[in-house]
Amino acid sequence: MAMETNIEKRKESAVMPVERTRSAPTYIPVVDIIERRDELMMLADMPGARAEHIDINYDKGLLTIHARVEPRQNPQQTEYLLQEYGVGDFHRTFEVGEGIDPNKIEAEVKNGLLTLHLPKSEAFKPRKIAVKTQ
Repeated sequence: MAMETNIEKRKESAVMPVERTRSAPTYIPVVDIIERRDELMMLADMPGARAEHIDINYDKGLLTIHARVEPRQNPQQTEYLLQEYGVGDFHRTFEVGEGIDPNKIEAEVKNGLLTLHLPKSEAFKPRKIAVKTQ
């Protein structure tokens, strides 16, 4: 069932640098990619990311995920005794092979987990070949 999809994390040197307009740090979300019969499913951990602040773009074989995360507390009005949870943006880019139909990509986010559905194009879906008797 394995498909030649050529999904790879882009090397930072090969990707246009992220232009930061905010002083918040940028994190690389942890991702699992699962292959199913009709799709690849990508699960990305992005705690604190809300749907209206997530941008997903597919252009010329590159799938880019970017999420802006707002601080949970107002930093000017909060005096932390201990602060271990870092708040910042998430950014990651993947090279997606020809086996994906970019027009049918769908995404949803729930409880900080982004789920991307990357449907396989018809040419790359497994087919069952019927055997006839003579």
